[in-house]
Amino acid sequence: MVCSQKNRLLGQQIRIFGQLRTLWEKWVHRPQNLVFRKILFQVHLWVGIGVGLYVAAISLSGSAIVCGREIGRIASRHITLSPAGRPRLLPAEIEQSIVRTYPEYRMLSLREPQEADRPDLAVLENRNLRIARLFDPYTGADLGDPRPGVVRLLGWLADLHDNLLAGLTGRTFNGIGALLVVVMGITGAFIWWPGIQNWRRSMHVRRRARLARQNWDIHSAVGFWCLLLVLIWGVSGICLCFPGTLNSVLSYRLRLWITRLHFGQFNGVTEVLWTLLGLAPAILAVTGALMWWNRFLSKKLRRIAGMEVLKGMRYIHLLADCLAKIVYWLSS
Repeated sequence: MVCSQKNRLLGQQIRIFGQLRTLWEKWVHRPQNLVFRKILFQVHLWVGIGVGLYVAAISLSGSAIVCGREIGRIASRHITLSPAGRPRLLPAEIEQSIVRTYPEYRMLSLREPQEADRPDLAVLENRNLRIARLFDPYTGADLGDPRPGVVRLLGWLADLHDNLLAGLTGRTFNGIGALLVVVMGITGAFIWWPGIQNWRRSMHVRRRARLARQNWDIHSAVGFWCLLLVLIWGVSGICLCFPGTLNSVLSYRLRLWITRLHFGQFNGVTEVLWTLLGLAPAILAVTGALMWWNRFLSKKLRRIAGMEVLKGMRYIHLLADCLAKIVYWLSS
């Protein structure tokens, strides 16, 4: 009795081992036939369709703001005045000039610099809108926004990248999007594996291939070489989008390191690399959308168009048949 139970257990273990060995052999040589891989492909496909535009926007805005501080420093406006012995206006006179220029705003503050060739900075508010303007302390003329257009654009891109232009609600959705990016990276890593005989082909782009094949090669090669960075950006993005939840778990030094890793804030070389490599998710989103179009959507649209053409031809044939009968009836 005991021997028969041991034999059954041994037989079950041998069968399980044989099944695992068969699955491993399929994964090594023919992974396309595995049901698990097909399921991951569907997850990767539909998640990519759902967040493709989001990934492209986050990728482009992230690359733009990595070097934002340096760009802002270069583009900052340093307006220099020429007093030429003119007396400065009194603060009350400058306030009157500001009120005449912006009658619908109320002034919150007016800063007078110590340098004689520097303009005054005024902060104005109208309901929920707050603006800052520079004024000539000698004439009271409005000199414009203290921030140049490039700096304002970078600020808008930073808000888009961090909060999706929607405050704390947008940051929460941004964290969910970062989680989906991690899901796409993990599923993409499994889908990328083409088998032991063809894995080297998926690491580069064949120049002489058809456009559809080149698009596939670009998606596959960029996904392979940038997978680690995509996962780093996704995981660090989750951490940055939910700081209140993670403050009790992560130390300040670790959170600072995660922020620097997310934006490449180590030195000038890493910032340039992060700016260039930060375009990889956008490239993956665009090439993935093109693959979806080439493989599925265009064929479905052509099939629908073909069915409509057949219906139209059928209606034309019926109409011609009716006209022929009418002509025959009239002639007889």
